[in-house]
Amino acid sequence: MPSEQELFDELSFYTLAHGDPAFLHENSADAWRAQHVDETTKPMAVIFAVMGLYLYLEKGFTGKQVQLAHMRMARRRRSWPQLPLPKTQASIRVADVVAAEPGAVRDAMIRKWCAAVWETWQESRPQIAALTKSELDVG
Repeated sequence: MPSEQELFDELSFYTLAHGDPAFLHENSADAWRAQHVDETTKPMAVIFAVMGLYLYLEKGFTGKQVQLAHMRMARRRRSWPQLPLPKTQASIRVADVVAAEPGAVRDAMIRKWCAAVWETWQESRPQIAALTKSELDVG
C-alpha cells in the first residue's frame, strides 16, 4: 500500500499535468501542507497553506491567484505568527482524492478535501482573515 507521501506525489503529477489555467496544484499543495503540519513546521509554511485555503474557499481565488499571493507575501514579510495546531483531523485524506476518478470527479474531490482541511483550522480563521487583510489588502 502506498504511503501518504507517495499518494500525494501521484496527485501532484496529476495536478501539475492538469490543463486548467486555475492551477489546481496550488490548492492541493495547500491542503496537503495544512493537513500535515506539526510543532516543527515553520510558521511561514503553516500560514501560507492555511491562508491559501482561506483565499481559495472563502475569497474565490484560483490556485494561480493564491500562488501569486504567496509570492507577494514572501517578498513583504520575514516572520510569521505561530498558529495553534488543529485539534482534529480532516475527514478527507489524500487517498480519498487519488481514489476519485480523474477529471471532474477528482477535481471536485480536491475542493472537498480543501474544505475539510480548512474546517479543522477554524479556530485560526480570525487571525488568518486579519493577516490576509494586512498583507494582501483582501477583506
